[in-house]
Amino acid sequence: MNHTRDTIYVDGAWIASTGTGTLPVTNPFTEEVIGTVPEGTPEDVDKAAKAARRAFEEWSQVSLDDRVKACTQIAEGLQARQQEIALSAATEMGAPWQIAVMVQAGLPIISFASQEDLVRHLDWESTSGNSLLVRQPVGVVGAITPWNYPLHQIAAKVAPALAAGCSVVVKPSELVPGVAYILAEVMHEIGLPAGLFNLVPGVGPVVGEAIASHPLVDMVSFTGSTRAGRRVAELAAAGPKRTSLELGGKSASILLDDLTGDALTNALAGSLTGCLINSGQTCSALTRLLVPRAVIDEVLGNLEVFVQFAPMGDPLDPATQQGPLVSKVQQERVRDYIRSAVDDGARLVAGGPEQPENLPKGFFVKPTVLLAEAGTRIEQEEVFGPVLTVVPYDGGDEEAIRIANGTPYGLSGAVWGADRERAIRVARRLRTGQVGVNGGVFNPTAPFGGFGQSGYGRELGALGLEEFTAITSLQL
Repeated sequence: MNHTRDTIYVDGAWIASTGTGTLPVTNPFTEEVIGTVPEGTPEDVDKAAKAARRAFEEWSQVSLDDRVKACTQIAEGLQARQQEIALSAATEMGAPWQIAVMVQAGLPIISFASQEDLVRHLDWESTSGNSLLVRQPVGVVGAITPWNYPLHQIAAKVAPALAAGCSVVVKPSELVPGVAYILAEVMHEIGLPAGLFNLVPGVGPVVGEAIASHPLVDMVSFTGSTRAGRRVAELAAAGPKRTSLELGGKSASILLDDLTGDALTNALAGSLTGCLINSGQTCSALTRLLVPRAVIDEVLGNLEVFVQFAPMGDPLDPATQQGPLVSKVQQERVRDYIRSAVDDGARLVAGGPEQPENLPKGFFVKPTVLLAEAGTRIEQEEVFGPVLTVVPYDGGDEEAIRIANGTPYGLSGAVWGADRERAIRVARRLRTGQVGVNGGVFNPTAPFGGFGQSGYGRELGALGLEEFTAITSLQL
């Protein structure tokens, strides 16, 4: 598979970047550089934004039905290349094969295919008194996306933007760019209008900032760290232009005190899976497990056993459940958090910062379980790795809710209880964008987004489509 790309995609054509720099693409399992991608420039962004503005004038006048048909065609094109997308995600960011196929390649297909249904959930025209309210596309969208779900995060922005009538300039992660190039190839083959979709790889402080501050970009949709999100919002505010920010998380999974037996075991297994998915590199990961202190010993004993059933290894091996982290920098960051937590008094229950004995190479971090009190650094800050912090609580539902809401974040969460109605009552009080109740599964067509430092705006579902529209009132 080719991981070296020497062009960018602007105005319907593969062209050379105006710069001469390249950025390495590394396989995190072998630690070898396997390709390069152009290091985009502000001049590249300027070309892309101008092309997108021209394309918007045409695309915004295309019928909604035809825009949706284009999204369906893109979904079909991605479906035909699903295995290739999965291979790219597995080799460039270390996603285990099953995750690579079902999530890294599968969810983007759903994002494009679902637009046919989602457009029916919005009133594109309605009346209020003597006014006709017309839903319009917001304009040129700048999409700045991360490496952990490299195609899903692009599709979650591009699919609704195109369906709404917008044009797009995308900056993919420079660490995992291959899947974005596959999407551009699919769009090129379909024959969409030139400039409708533009792809400019590069680093955030250069290409990302150029997109966020470009005068022809009407909206910026960003997914990434809270720190980078603040910078995007700052630059966009000078426009001012609309922003949608999907940022970090420190999501809590609450075990209520009526859980016993198999129900408790299932809650532990579900919570651990929700923490370790994608090797813990998930903004909505369930990284805090809130446990009644009376059952803490039972919980820790079970978790110590459960982590042994999350084998690490080659992402291309179907038996692997935990792949490497995306980079050496990320590996060291997570290891530092584990060491710091132990130094601060946390109890290491399983895992640890050392390289796995059977995997001398690769950016691996062992699935790690720590016991820590509420308010400690490891309980408050996003680690972005396979690290579960178990937090005991004593004061019943009220204390569990207080601890769950006690970080600056609010992206996801879970509640487990024998009494389903009680669990739902607790879930309703969590200040977070999504809550799974007793193992309720992720819904790729439900709105996704957060509270507080997890950002604002929503992706996916009808509300995700609505983000890319604005209302014009015609007074009649």
